[in-house]
Amino acid sequence: MDDVTSRAGRPPLVLTVAGSDSGGGAGIQADLKTMLALGTHGMSVIAAVTAQNSLGVQGCWELPEEAVRAQYRSVVDDIGVQAVKTGMLASSALVKTVAELLAGTPVPVVVDPVGVSKHGDPLLAADAVEAVRTNLLPVATVVTPNLDEVAQLTGVRVRDETGLREAAAAVLAHGPRWVLIKGGHLPGEAVDLLTDGTEEHWLRAPRHDNRHTHGTGCTLASALAASLAKGMDVPGAARAAKEYVTGAIAAGFPLGAGLGPVDHGWRLGER
Repeated sequence: MDDVTSRAGRPPLVLTVAGSDSGGGAGIQADLKTMLALGTHGMSVIAAVTAQNSLGVQGCWELPEEAVRAQYRSVVDDIGVQAVKTGMLASSALVKTVAELLAGTPVPVVVDPVGVSKHGDPLLAADAVEAVRTNLLPVATVVTPNLDEVAQLTGVRVRDETGLREAAAAVLAHGPRWVLIKGGHLPGEAVDLLTDGTEEHWLRAPRHDNRHTHGTGCTLASALAASLAKGMDVPGAARAAKEYVTGAIAAGFPLGAGLGPVDHGWRLGER
């Protein structure tokens, strides 16, 4: 937290650039809930709008590049920002636009390379994957792919914990400073690998028997960005984010007829 922030009594400032989830479990909505729960001021640039509920994504509409650029400049140029998190960016054009904006913003950047929804619905155009590799990953402080996203970005398929190192090396080859490979789809405990290619940090947590996990990836990346905005280093921020999302998964609740969300307010006590 900078001196101006401390004197003003203002919470750390975190910006999410992502898609809107009308069901409130993932996307911009999950990001802002997480940022609030962790004591930061969340701001948003909406890159796409989805019609989405507990059963899946019924529709998706990306915003024009100029709308995304205008939102970003409006926030950053006046209010400022201490960390940025990206999520669903939908198209190659939007990925390139956002990458250009991030390159000119000297703060930590957490990239969640969203490719598909929890229900398997595509959220990134096929021709945008290369733009993520070549434009977005090089500006990331930390990139947080799950195993499906690792396969989409690198072709590496992880089948057990020993494969996490290969996955991390393949992602780091595209230029981010750190990668957090999320191994939540593997059997056994929930294990993630954070590395910059030199240091390794294994983040482990018990697996909770709860199917209501919509928004897990968005929540983890936003929690990581919030902790970075507070001034934590990357390993410390990742550990804090892992603890927060583990509690949110344990408290996930049913909603609608399908998969419910994690509980972003699990630390707040009474509902």
